[in-house]
Amino acid sequence: MSDQAIVQSPEAPSPPPRDSRAQAIVDALAGRPIVLVGMMGSGKTAIGKRLAQRLALPFIDSDHEIENAHRLTVSEIFSTHGEAYFRDGERRVLARLIGEGQRIIATGGGAFINPQTRGLIHQHAVSIWLQADFEVLMRRVRKRPTRPLLQNPDPERVMRRLIDERYHIYAEADLTTQSRDAPHETLIAEILEALESHLAKQGEFPPDMSAPALPPATTHVCVKLGARAYDILIGPDLVGHAGEKLAQLAPGAGAFIVTDANVGGLWLAKLQASLDAAGVRHGHLVLPPGEATKDYAHFQELCEAALEARMERGDYLVALGGGVIGDLTGFAASCLRRGMGFVQIPTSLLSQVDSSVGGKTGINSGHGKNLIGAFHQPSLVLADTNTLATLPPREFAAGYAEVVKYGLIDRPDFFDWLETHWPAVFRRGPELDHAIAVSCESKAAVVARDETEQGDRALLNLGHTFGHALEKLVGYDSARLVHGEGVAIGMACAFRFSATQGLCRPEAAERVETHLRAVGLMTRIRQIPGWSAGADEIVAAMAQDKKVRRGALTFILARAIGQSFIARNVEPEAVRAFLDDELRAGV
Repeated sequence: MSDQAIVQSPEAPSPPPRDSRAQAIVDALAGRPIVLVGMMGSGKTAIGKRLAQRLALPFIDSDHEIENAHRLTVSEIFSTHGEAYFRDGERRVLARLIGEGQRIIATGGGAFINPQTRGLIHQHAVSIWLQADFEVLMRRVRKRPTRPLLQNPDPERVMRRLIDERYHIYAEADLTTQSRDAPHETLIAEILEALESHLAKQGEFPPDMSAPALPPATTHVCVKLGARAYDILIGPDLVGHAGEKLAQLAPGAGAFIVTDANVGGLWLAKLQASLDAAGVRHGHLVLPPGEATKDYAHFQELCEAALEARMERGDYLVALGGGVIGDLTGFAASCLRRGMGFVQIPTSLLSQVDSSVGGKTGINSGHGKNLIGAFHQPSLVLADTNTLATLPPREFAAGYAEVVKYGLIDRPDFFDWLETHWPAVFRRGPELDHAIAVSCESKAAVVARDETEQGDRALLNLGHTFGHALEKLVGYDSARLVHGEGVAIGMACAFRFSATQGLCRPEAAERVETHLRAVGLMTRIRQIPGWSAGADEIVAAMAQDKKVRRGALTFILARAIGQSFIARNVEPEAVRAFLDDELRAGV
């Protein structure tokens, strides 16, 4: 697509006068355009025209601009020149449109996926993602069969693939609104309200809109276990204050830091400096990253290194890392000198909301995950939210699965909140701190009621019976499946299985799957790279699950979102038949 082929937009007619509300919004935009992003069928053109009319701004459809320049439809450009050619021209057209001043711009479904275009929009516009569920999108696009990316024998599969690939990127937009089958006036009213709230906060946020200009106050959650009660602190820069926190906890005690090569390269020096400033003597061990480190060999290496450093019973092991490091370090603390104290400094979202809280520690066996371990509570948990800024997107999404879990167990209000606010959570905004705090409060309450999983603590294993079996069958290969991804698939399976057994409505299972897919998580077994195991192998792997009682399988199933329950003596044949159907269904 040549530069010469792009023509200038025709002069737009003078817009009608604005009312005071519209004028306030336009003034707050300070010359920036509003860019609508989202999937084909999300309503960008229809809603964009009405939003432009409401704000008395010009409306431009970028696809129409491209079509007018070429005197070809988008489908014809795709078929004649290819998608790469179209995307390059689309990028340059949008650069021009954004630079031409205030307007409402509807973009093609793939435009925001381009990193250069996305960066330009972030810098010079306000972006709104029109998020729509799968069924809504398919119902709409079937009315317009010329969409080039759906010229395929299985358009539903293509749509699901595009949702998986794109939704976690669309979530980077400044605002998200639900595009649904409602009157356009209702949707416009919701967009205006969201714009007013967003623009009103401009003075409180730096230009990237990703974090408060001033760090929020540290949140405090207490795990109430009588004399063994401990605090969870959630907030920024807790690694830098860990030394003083440990000195307050146990004056004169030493610390032995356990971390992995990835986390250590980012945060070990800061933690050591904090301990030095507080006068805490310390040693450290750096282990390889990944689930494979949770084994006998590295457990022995850790114990020997701590003893070599002359750590005493009154000293503390300090786990600086994700769930693997926390589980391994906690188990070593339970055994060394017949019980040492330990402090959790979780650096992944998964460990901050789940594995660092509650005292489950352990290592893996060839027979299954976490089969060797002990309940050993930490003395303190420091969830430094700054560490999540360096977390890779895949690991962040995997940790988010554990956040969703709490809503599905018994907090339907939290799940509702996540459906609306997850894009802000993924942008690491203040909503992230809230999500971590609610998750920790939920888990702390369960642990206080049932510390050693004799009763309802088992609910925290929602998705884990399926997930642990899947992890075992891929050999704990994190390149193929990490724990949170296994949990996401497991939760989706648990709800679909519940639906097949008549326990919950199919719509609940679809809602869970839609949300997990929206954030970029897998929800189907066949989505695991290189998957080849059959139903019999999965059931056999489940037989080693820690919840098995006298050979009977135990699952966490659901009657609705927020109404999970412990299902004992589940018939293996019912599970096997369900898994056969799941594997036949593919992705």
